[in-house]
Amino acid sequence: MTDVMDEGLFKMKTAPPVTLYDKFVIPPFSILDRRSGQWQERKHKWLRLGIQSEIGRTEEMGFLAAAMNGRGGALEERIQACGGAVSIFDPVLCELPYRWFSPREGLILDPFAGGSVRGVVAGVLERHYLGIDLRPEQVEANRAQGHLTGNGYTPEWVCGPSQDVIPTLDVEADFIFTCPPYADLEVYSDHPDDLSNMPPDDFTKVYYEIIRLACDRLKDNRFAAWVISDVRDKKGLYRGLVLNTIDAFAASGLALYNDIVTLDPVGSGAMLAGRQFEAGRKVRRMHQHMLVFVKGDPKKASQACGDLY
Repeated sequence: MTDVMDEGLFKMKTAPPVTLYDKFVIPPFSILDRRSGQWQERKHKWLRLGIQSEIGRTEEMGFLAAAMNGRGGALEERIQACGGAVSIFDPVLCELPYRWFSPREGLILDPFAGGSVRGVVAGVLERHYLGIDLRPEQVEANRAQGHLTGNGYTPEWVCGPSQDVIPTLDVEADFIFTCPPYADLEVYSDHPDDLSNMPPDDFTKVYYEIIRLACDRLKDNRFAAWVISDVRDKKGLYRGLVLNTIDAFAASGLALYNDIVTLDPVGSGAMLAGRQFEAGRKVRRMHQHMLVFVKGDPKKASQACGDLY
């Protein structure tokens, strides 16, 4: 870890920036191409730290396979798209919003922590991180990787459902960043408080409540970023998760400030696209949204972020 940091792989360049890549790591456009060579090179540098965000999740594949029989083809398609494993969050997709929308040494609150990657990246970038996950095995696996930051900014993970944990937290966050369950597209457990295991109406109710609780813990004049996509119901119709998210934040007093589209790597999507389209004229979804919200004054929120780092 020390050698990697000495190489300056994750330090902003001290020389005057020449390009948008020099200044922002990736140009701050409304479309982020995760397929590009620059992106993939950056991602591999992060993974060289030893991040294994899949630990704590692979044992769930048995549950996913069993659940597949009662939930149609969506899970099967997702598992195949992930190469037979649950999806792992992209470290570069953590790095950018941390650098762009949060201050150095600020506190990042993550209501749906999942694996270790968002916490480790936050620590390397000298942010404090508090992540919540309801599965003890995941929290234990994450804590075992906290040392990868190598700089004293050790991430913290709390075990429990966010709707129960957040009200107990005595914190004021400088940034909210997370990627929630995309309804039942991936079923993480059979826990009754697991959103991915809830009927649609229950999912929506608890989802809105968690967003409200998280926003209550966010300081004024700060940003929140939410990585989300949409999924189809059993009839093949989109459920409206992106619109629901915007509505939930608005109900919590935050305004939509940026809508950033991330282009996903194709992977096995090329094989699945033809089958999907022939069967039901459904185009293969190859993007997600990173919705950035602001609580208060956007100019003051930008100033609170400080210098890019």
